[in-house]
Amino acid sequence: MAGLAGVAGVLAAWDMLVVAERDGGRIVRPLLESFARAGRGGAAATTAERRRLVALLAGALLAGGWLVAGPLPALVLAAGAPLAGRAVLRARRRRWRAELAAGAPVIARALADALSGGHSVRGALVEVARREGVPGAAGAELARVARALAIGERTDGVLEALRARAGAPAYDALVAAILLQREAGGDLAGRLRELAVALEDAARTALDAHAVTAQARFTGTLVAGLPAGAAMLAELAHPGLVAAMLHFGLSAALLVAAALFQVLGLLVVRRLARLGG
Repeated sequence: MAGLAGVAGVLAAWDMLVVAERDGGRIVRPLLESFARAGRGGAAATTAERRRLVALLAGALLAGGWLVAGPLPALVLAAGAPLAGRAVLRARRRRWRAELAAGAPVIARALADALSGGHSVRGALVEVARREGVPGAAGAELARVARALAIGERTDGVLEALRARAGAPAYDALVAAILLQREAGGDLAGRLRELAVALEDAARTALDAHAVTAQARFTGTLVAGLPAGAAMLAELAHPGLVAAMLHFGLSAALLVAAALFQVLGLLVVRRLARLGG
């Protein structure tokens, strides 16, 4: 009976693998769609997408926590799935906005070239969107601008929508230069080239500052995380040590206070790193 049960288990596992290979993508893809949308277009995830994302993260955290630490820590980790999902979506949106801002000098220079070639502002936007020299988020936004212009939307409204979606000073300056030229005239191509140079200099300065502070940020994060690593090593060397300390009132209060200070330190380091970057 045990041998037959083993054979049946192997066959069942094989069937599960076949089903997962055939239908796994169709099942998992909707759960990951919120990740793709946030990273691809910077759009906010809908309520249904957030729920699917939280369900996916809760299941993953529950399974991983159960395997590593047991049922109670697994439930605690699964309860933090909404916060984890929100942090992931925010990180994806920040990454998309950073990629979009990095493409602003390329857009400015490409628009200047198109304007020098005789295109109007509207025609230059469409022409630049057709090129392959503006990749990533900036290229996707230009394609969106070109589609809006193709269906007859006003140039001012399309540019304002681009500026609002980007939420970056680079696009504020880019749109302001275009709209100012339409009102006051002047050499827009020259202004855009100057703007491209200024944006590239600003991006280079930001990267230099980020590189200069990299060691300090790494050291701060490492120091803040050392106690947690020490606690894990102590638990591995003497299983049950952390549980015994938590059962004693004074040591438990000190551990909780230390953990709060460590989390506060990590948040401060992260905040300083964001300001420096």
